Amino acid sequence: MGRTRRRRLPSATQVADITGLSHDGRGIAHIAGKATFITEALPGESVRFRYTRQRRDYDEGVVSEVLSTAETRVVPQCAHAAECGGCRLQHLAPAAQIATKQAQLLENLTRIGKVTPQHQLPPIENETPWGYRRKARLGVKYVHKKGRVLVGFRERQAHLIADIQQCLVLHPQVGTRLEALAEMIAALSIREQIPQIEVVMDDTQCVLIFRVLTPPDAADQARLRAFARQHAMVIYLQPAGPDSRVPLDQPVALQNELPEHQITLNFAPGDFTQVNHDINRRMVSQALDLLRPTSADQVLDLFCGIGNFTLPLARQAGQVTGVEGDAGLVQRARENAIHNGLNNVTFYTANLYEDLTTAAWREQRYTQAVLDPPRSGAQPVLAHLPASGVQQILYVSCYPATLARDAGILVHEHGYQLHSVGVMDMFPHTAHVESMALFTR
Repeated sequence: MGRTRRRRLPSATQVADITGLSHDGRGIAHIAGKATFITEALPGESVRFRYTRQRRDYDEGVVSEVLSTAETRVVPQCAHAAECGGCRLQHLAPAAQIATKQAQLLENLTRIGKVTPQHQLPPIENETPWGYRRKARLGVKYVHKKGRVLVGFRERQAHLIADIQQCLVLHPQVGTRLEALAEMIAALSIREQIPQIEVVMDDTQCVLIFRVLTPPDAADQARLRAFARQHAMVIYLQPAGPDSRVPLDQPVALQNELPEHQITLNFAPGDFTQVNHDINRRMVSQALDLLRPTSADQVLDLFCGIGNFTLPLARQAGQVTGVEGDAGLVQRARENAIHNGLNNVTFYTANLYEDLTTAAWREQRYTQAVLDPPRSGAQPVLAHLPASGVQQILYVSCYPATLARDAGILVHEHGYQLHSVGVMDMFPHTAHVESMALFTR
């Protein structure tokens, strides 16, 4: 069988009118009835663009010139915004980013779930959309042609590491030190054996987890220690999978505070926590304001993690049950309950995507439930909620399409109403949509 020839792209630029924004932040145009997704284009604009890919069902392109500018367009603050894949929406004003995400959420609910909320929640926004990321996964690459190390996010249109000097969305403790970090790595004997660095921060401390394909020698370790001391960081090494993470020296105790609820959450560098601490605090507070649990309520918290919602709920509810698939997170959640003096919380380890017919937590009755699933959503557990007596469901979503699917199931199959829904600006300047929905019976 002969090879399939790649279609030759038109060499001349084209003109298009942008009518919408895709889920990944690209402008949408329709040319001869075919959808074309154009990077850097905004709704309401006329642009000249060049094709980057043509497929049977849709095409892709990138702006070469903006012919008429949308009122929502702004000049990106980052000099690397056009190349770096860490942000895709810096050219869109922050208020317009939020409005776009809210519109996308509502469109998904209508189109996929066939549901309409009774109320729209005001968006939870950042005081500043810069320096908010306290968790990130940065690529590392020694580039022979440049004779130096690159540290940063991937480029938009390729798998290469973007050549950046700083990152404005990373917390400044890391974002302003990318060049220094790259120079330190370039001096290591294993500079070509470090493909990735994971950044993890609590309210005051910064941890860098180096993925190392070869162990650092004594001289390398000395350089790592000197860098950590100079920049007030803690370094971990990860020679294999996530469970292999070990501190270069002493382990660090990380903490996130939820001061409004008098809760301290201890966590390990590899544990799941939200990237944006300010939005997380306000998200937890909004969840409790919507549910308003009392001592008469029995609350079920599914996908509970280290207790981000579970423990604040326990301050007000009669009893809270947390369920999580990661045994390490469950252990951390139990320790956090003890640390915060809460004895009305029970935790279970369970894979919520498998058969749960014999799970002990399913034998109980509940009045309220909190769902905070990954992108794949919570479909496998939805039928259990009405069967266990749940009258209110607070659903926190990181992907509007699966929230919309699950909303349709809860409303059309299980008799709930979508009371209210709104977005949270967890990831400014990206197309990521974080949202919260309240269902009632």
